[in-house]
Amino acid sequence: MRLKAGRRAREMATRWAMGLVTLAASWLVVWITLALALRAWPILSAQPLDELLLSNTWHPAQGMFGYFPFIMGTLWVTLLAMLIAIPVCLLVAIYLAEYAPARLYQPLKPLIDLAAGIPSVVYGVWGVLAVVPIVQWLAVSGPGHWWGDFFLFGASNPTGYSVLAGGVVLAIMVFPVIISVAEDVIRAVPQGLREASLALGATRWQTVKHVILRRAAPGVIAAIVLGFSRAFGETMAVLMVVGNVPQVPRSLFDPAYPLTALIANNYGEMMSIPLYDAALMGAALILLLVVLVFNVGARLVLQRLTCWE
Repeated sequence: MRLKAGRRAREMATRWAMGLVTLAASWLVVWITLALALRAWPILSAQPLDELLLSNTWHPAQGMFGYFPFIMGTLWVTLLAMLIAIPVCLLVAIYLAEYAPARLYQPLKPLIDLAAGIPSVVYGVWGVLAVVPIVQWLAVSGPGHWWGDFFLFGASNPTGYSVLAGGVVLAIMVFPVIISVAEDVIRAVPQGLREASLALGATRWQTVKHVILRRAAPGVIAAIVLGFSRAFGETMAVLMVVGNVPQVPRSLFDPAYPLTALIANNYGEMMSIPLYDAALMGAALILLLVVLVFNVGARLVLQRLTCWE
């Protein structure tokens, strides 16, 4: 009896300890949000929220803090990266899970996983050396030169440091994250579903399109959400190739200034300027809230898809 009682006590203590650790980890986001909100409160109370979010003027020395160019720069680069990454990653994940022979899959899978661990500064240096010159050529001699000041493809910036360069580098950075998760999800679809579809006369591609992807849709969406979160919060690689000009981009060849680059470039400098520190904390709070809202929305979509199944 004593042995059984001691075992139950240890089990209860272990359960409580794991529960407390889990609770602390889940509340970490709340604590970070509260800390950022407290640090950003001076700027939030000094200026109306609509003025902060919609103003184009950023002159800290004059007490003017407008986030709109930085928000738009973040959205341009992130959405372009996801537009490039999603179809490529989905096709690669399908090929690895359904079509690739073992002799090809075995060396490719570790390489893709290894790419996820490359430091972002390495991607940034590669972007400066390889991507920026190509974008510069496109701006000077390619579509940017031919179409003048046309929306999306007009080039008023011949340096190559632009939304397009940032989007390409960011897309390549999220490739391994989305591919790895999506491939694991697609491979986890029960083999019986494949065999049943093929037995009914469906082709291999029809089976992938109508059966496997339908069953794996929640996991694929989760992979995309994970890639978006990585892209939206990326700093070093983006600030090295995007140009860092506080203006609203009009084309893919224009420079931009994402919120992450704003914080990384300015935090710790000129903190003697009133409200400057609070303004940067406000930018960090905006980043956190956008990622949080997007993840919660994606979770609701995943629950709805699961209910439909």
